[in-house]
Amino acid sequence: MTRRREYFDSGTRFFQEQKYREAAIQFQNALQTDPRYAEAHYQLALCYLKLEIWEGAYAELLRTIDLAPKNWKARNELGILLLRSQQWKRAQEQARAILAENPNDVEARVLLARTYASEGDYDRAVQEMQEAIRLAPARAESYLALAYIQVTGKQAGEAEKSYKKAAELDPKSSSVVLALGNFYRYQRRWNEGEQQFRRAIELAPADPQPRAALAQLYQAQDQKEKAEQVLLEAKKALAANPAGYRMLGDYYTNTGDLEKALSEYASLRKEHPGDLTVKKNYIDLLIRRDRLEEATKLNDEILKSNAKDVDSLIFRGQILDRQKRSNDAIPVIESALKLAPDNTHGLYQLGLALSHVGNLGQAERYWREAVRVRPDMVVAQRALAELALRKRDADLLSSTSEQLIRADSSSPDGYLFRSTARIWKKEIAGAEADLKKALELAPQNPAGYVRLAVLRENQKRVGEAEKLFEQALTIDPRSVDALQGLVRLYLAQKQATKALARVDAQIAKAPDSSAFYTFQGAICITLKDLPKAEAALQKAADLDQNNVNALLLLGQVQGARGAADQAIASYQQSIARNPRDVRSHVMIGTLEEARGNWQKAQEAYLKGLQVDPENALASNNLAYVMLEHGGNVDVALSYAQKGRQGMPDSPNSADTLAWAYYHKGTYALAIDLLEEAIQKAPQNPTYHYHLGLAYQKSNNKARAKEHLERALTINPKFPKADDARRALAQLAG
Repeated sequence: MTRRREYFDSGTRFFQEQKYREAAIQFQNALQTDPRYAEAHYQLALCYLKLEIWEGAYAELLRTIDLAPKNWKARNELGILLLRSQQWKRAQEQARAILAENPNDVEARVLLARTYASEGDYDRAVQEMQEAIRLAPARAESYLALAYIQVTGKQAGEAEKSYKKAAELDPKSSSVVLALGNFYRYQRRWNEGEQQFRRAIELAPADPQPRAALAQLYQAQDQKEKAEQVLLEAKKALAANPAGYRMLGDYYTNTGDLEKALSEYASLRKEHPGDLTVKKNYIDLLIRRDRLEEATKLNDEILKSNAKDVDSLIFRGQILDRQKRSNDAIPVIESALKLAPDNTHGLYQLGLALSHVGNLGQAERYWREAVRVRPDMVVAQRALAELALRKRDADLLSSTSEQLIRADSSSPDGYLFRSTARIWKKEIAGAEADLKKALELAPQNPAGYVRLAVLRENQKRVGEAEKLFEQALTIDPRSVDALQGLVRLYLAQKQATKALARVDAQIAKAPDSSAFYTFQGAICITLKDLPKAEAALQKAADLDQNNVNALLLLGQVQGARGAADQAIASYQQSIARNPRDVRSHVMIGTLEEARGNWQKAQEAYLKGLQVDPENALASNNLAYVMLEHGGNVDVALSYAQKGRQGMPDSPNSADTLAWAYYHKGTYALAIDLLEEAIQKAPQNPTYHYHLGLAYQKSNNKARAKEHLERALTINPKFPKADDARRALAQLAG
């Protein structure tokens, strides 16, 4: 027991010195001597909370309560953690468990009030807070909690009174003054906020938080020089505090000025060579700037001394992913997550790598897990929102946009995403309100004008949409979405020449925009000007090696003018540059199929399915090639079913699956699918031919003759015309 106590006391000293990693190690040592040491489990949980290791904290708090059910502080911490992860009912259970034996426990009352507020029940939340205040009227923290609930309930006037009451009760508390300053900042009452933050700095000159808040206030007013000056002063004043001297570098990182951030962290590495966080932040910045060799060298130094360093394993995965070795990156990041299953950075990066290999379902799973652990993780919420846009998933887009707004109500992003979700749901008034808010927050952000233009476009208010797209291009002459919107408007009005002239004019302003040349090429295809289309698309591909759409369109143009070899070369170039994109494999297969090289076509489709096993078009086309050229019918049927599942509204997938059923002798199912295909594409001779054969096998000669003749009427020279004539001859004989 003596060793157990020595470890525990050592951990306590480290904790008091804010050395939480060292403290955690000592508490873990204490638990090795006695796994049922409840207080050590609790203190270890507190270390994990300080280190933001949420899963570890959760596990240790559960273990604490299991060993010591009446550790009310542990229950309260667990409730707060559950509240953070939006498990409101479970958080309420912890609060009520405390109050069942301690009805006067103020912290439990506050926890219960916060759960009610999170559920939107502000009346009950305020009622609980008033009871907490009655129990401890001199407790400033209760007024802060009440103020937060009042702000959430849009009662700003009452909230201000509560903040001021907290400041009156504890005038020398920097955290109280800081909270009031943050309230003024969110209310955009800049001068009052600045006064409070400067007061908080006077009260706690060694605390980095008030200085960071003052810098954020200047940043919100776009006063970057003032923000930088505050953080430069903080770096000098807090030279011995890692959180203080890192703030300037973090500010540059968070504002997107990565070159300044790199320069600052390069300097910090020399000044603080033993600060592992500085080294890791520097590695992260090197990765972001694609300085991968330097990042690898520094990261390998960490892994050499600790092969199980979770952050460095994730960095290694990121580097591999950026080197387009996503398949190699995935197991590396997975190994990190085995060590730290709740590491949100790892969960996000694993989702990113999976998305790069085309596994969007698994990517979504890991991004959802990241935001479950940390709902305010903006980068993961944004990834989910972008995925929701691709899937046109209005519910997912709504939920992620709400979280983005909750995480940062001063950013336009959440409102922009939510406006799209509301447009999809036909909630036009709400979409209008969101777009106005986004434009109010960021009047120089072209995205707001683009989204409002799309809304006007959907409302058939074409003139207004055109002006808004033009306004976005005035702000940002390189806005791809704005120019694409204008092109879409003009093409919808059958004004391709006008669209081309507008794109040409914008290329003059941004001659290095690969996307603009892609638009130019696509319009020239519409105008049947294939030489100009080819030149524009080649230019687009040269400007951006990752512009898959340009290479795909270039291949189509080359194929259309009969240069199949050149087209295939373009698709091969696309594959070399973008090995994770399945479309080029499918296009090669289509070209080879068209010129009778069915074995090469089959190989191309199979390669596509190796990249994306769920790709419906590759599955569909492979099934058809197999059925036409003596492949295994059962295997072809499984591919056809997968194609149909992925393209349920496609007449092509209906025909392929029907053809598979025909070869299996299941003619009734084939007929149903072919009737559906013909209803959607009545002028396709192949569908009529297949239906005629299916009716022939079903001994319905009249219907068989009708569809076989219809196929020949539509196109007397379609590829199976001779077979159709032979079938008709058999029916006549």
